Amino acid sequence: MINKIIIGIAFSPNLKANLLEAIRLANMFKAELIGVHVGEKSVQKENQLKKLLFEAPKLLKDFNTIWQEGEPVDVILSTTTQQQGDLLILGALQKENIYKYYVGSIARKLTRKSPCSVLLLIKPSTERVPCKHIVVNGLQDEDTEETIKTAFTISKNLDCKRVTIVEEISQNELNVTVSDDKTLLKATEVKEKLKNREDLRVKNILKTIDIKDINVKTQSIFGRRGYSIGHYAKVKRADLLIMNAPKKTGILHRIFPHDIEYILSELPTDVLIVK
Repeated sequence: MINKIIIGIAFSPNLKANLLEAIRLANMFKAELIGVHVGEKSVQKENQLKKLLFEAPKLLKDFNTIWQEGEPVDVILSTTTQQQGDLLILGALQKENIYKYYVGSIARKLTRKSPCSVLLLIKPSTERVPCKHIVVNGLQDEDTEETIKTAFTISKNLDCKRVTIVEEISQNELNVTVSDDKTLLKATEVKEKLKNREDLRVKNILKTIDIKDINVKTQSIFGRRGYSIGHYAKVKRADLLIMNAPKKTGILHRIFPHDIEYILSELPTDVLIVK
């Protein structure tokens, strides 16, 4: 359950849209909303924030703002931990240059280190845009069942009627080199067996979830993890992509992208990373 939402407050052109998105989510989940601004507190900033809140839909619970100077990543991480946040909302650039990708922007660093789930917004809107399609990873992992359950909880709260569970299968599992009709047939058979295996695994997870009134589809994709599902979400114009949190965050996994790093480098849509 999402009981407390933390949002990073940056006085940028997207502040109003980001704040309104956070308010709508807080009301949907009946959650407390806390804003964190890293920087000096001023009368001008306070008045700007008060004006936006006055014009916004009324929050079901109080809105509190924490003002603190320091390193953005450290301040937001420590505040999220101290406040026991369940969800951290961040505005994010859709595409970063190569320098920022290797070094890691504030949003990316927070995504990797956050103690709670993170929602990265690349297309916030001042007016509510209905969520029509959610894509969630269905890869074989110990955290996937919880992520899929979270996806359906989110879909019900957002009144989203379409959820696609994408099972990413590594090409290495095929272990067949196609050189003629015979090997092509064998590769096709192996693909079908792998697809059936993944579908069965996901169907067993779905048995424990209430999926009534939701159009659920499973989709097997053979390719590179992270890149494949990100491309799929982009092509299918998903409104939200939900992923397991990354397990490894060392420098080698940023130099040689692994799983979710592909998505963090070029976000295909709004992304929720479940922790």
